[in-house]
Amino acid sequence: MERVIEIHSLDELDKVAEAVLASLDGRTVVAFDAPMGAGKTTLISRIAAKLGSQDDVTSPTFAIVNQYEGSRTVYHFDMYRIERWEEALDFGSEEYLSSGELCLVEWPEKIEPLLPEDTMVVKIEILSDTARRFVIR
Repeated sequence: MERVIEIHSLDELDKVAEAVLASLDGRTVVAFDAPMGAGKTTLISRIAAKLGSQDDVTSPTFAIVNQYEGSRTVYHFDMYRIERWEEALDFGSEEYLSSGELCLVEWPEKIEPLLPEDTMVVKIEILSDTARRFVIR
């Protein structure tokens, strides 16, 4: 099932975060398919906040993975710097992805062979400087 949400300002981003969480249906890995600057990290920060995290959410570009604590543990991945999917094995990506904890993955195409079959995909399309279309599937 696919859900489409369009927003015209950041003020509406909480409803997207709620929709992502409501659509999980038991899945624990979410792949964010979006170009640079589309708002992946900003959306992930709202998802973490909805789960009660007080942590400062930043893109883990150099750390590759950040951990946030709230009502559940969230692992936030940024695979932008990964050259080959095999590199993700070096930091234990398989253990994270199969942990049962919520794993939110930026640049998932870099590690596609490692993603579970039931990975939820959130596609973000830039409509304007402030407007975005989110396709959740």
